[in-house]
Amino acid sequence: MAGQSIYDLTVKDAKGNEVSLSIYKGKVLLIVNVASECGFADSNYTELNQLYAKYKDQGLEILAFPCNQFAGQEPGSNEQILELACTRFKAKFPIFGKIDVNGENASPVYKALKAGKWLFGDNIQCNFVKFLVDRDGKVSDRYYSTTPPLSIEHDVKKLLGIQ
Repeated sequence: MAGQSIYDLTVKDAKGNEVSLSIYKGKVLLIVNVASECGFADSNYTELNQLYAKYKDQGLEILAFPCNQFAGQEPGSNEQILELACTRFKAKFPIFGKIDVNGENASPVYKALKAGKWLFGDNIQCNFVKFLVDRDGKVSDRYYSTTPPLSIEHDVKKLLGIQ
């Protein structure tokens, strides 16, 4: 991904439409691999919603990518996932089509996100790994599944330029 930013990529939303991530240029992104049957789902969706409500108007976008690679915790179709995310979890942020985050079929977005030097290597270990991306499309930080979204609020504010 040398010289390329996350904004150069195109993904599919949960309805199968092509979405250029360039529409998020200039925004701070929190990109998360989600799974509705994961034990972290309730707390993560709750806190992601809180962050999104608080900082959306100041330039934060949360992009959720459903993934079924960990213990089969996101088995539904894109339509089922979208309905569950919006009804049970009250997600207001974009939910994209189901992807792989590891392996040869990994989404180009995750290949780009994982290109840094990370403590536990490149592979994603579980659901709800979070990547914070700055306004220039470069990965700023990576947080593991056990990191509650609200605990990274300081890092989000810093990238948004909020004191």
